[in-house]
Amino acid sequence: MTITGCSSPLAADEPPPQMTTASPPVPSPPRAATAPSAAASPPVRVSIPAIDLDESLINLGIDGDGAMEVPADYDEVGWFSGGGLPGGTGPTVIAAHVDSPTGPAIFQNLEDLVVGDLVEVQDADGRIHAYRVTEAADYPKAAFPTARVFGATARDELRLITCGGVFDRDSGHYVDNRVVYAERV
Repeated sequence: MTITGCSSPLAADEPPPQMTTASPPVPSPPRAATAPSAAASPPVRVSIPAIDLDESLINLGIDGDGAMEVPADYDEVGWFSGGGLPGGTGPTVIAAHVDSPTGPAIFQNLEDLVVGDLVEVQDADGRIHAYRVTEAADYPKAAFPTARVFGATARDELRLITCGGVFDRDSGHYVDNRVVYAERV
């Protein structure tokens, strides 16, 4: 799957680079990633106290190129509606931008999360689902572990995704994706 819209870091004395609308970071997710539990409902909010983040979620689908959509607004966080649901089995996938053409974006501090940090996801029924970070990893976009990130799991898990690594000014995109893995507590 491809995650589009990963922007560049800005130096104080440089103008924003020319941005493109698509990048080849992540292979397409499986079409039927997980079967949600009947009791599960869509996520509407994510809270990550360690990085002072508390944001509502928008729905993200798959774009015409088979890539997972990313939020059009750099200050929005999105849930991949083709994946799991909090409270069900399988991974709930949440994505946002690390930066924008004008500066930091909503997931700017995702790299600061460490094993044990708490992430809470509120669903549409008002239930809070608590997760603990178990791992964070950076993957070259050309070698993204699609099955590990989007594939079915036997338990309720969470994935947080943004861009990372070095910014390639020639392509207008980061070379990596950062994935934070978390398990239900």
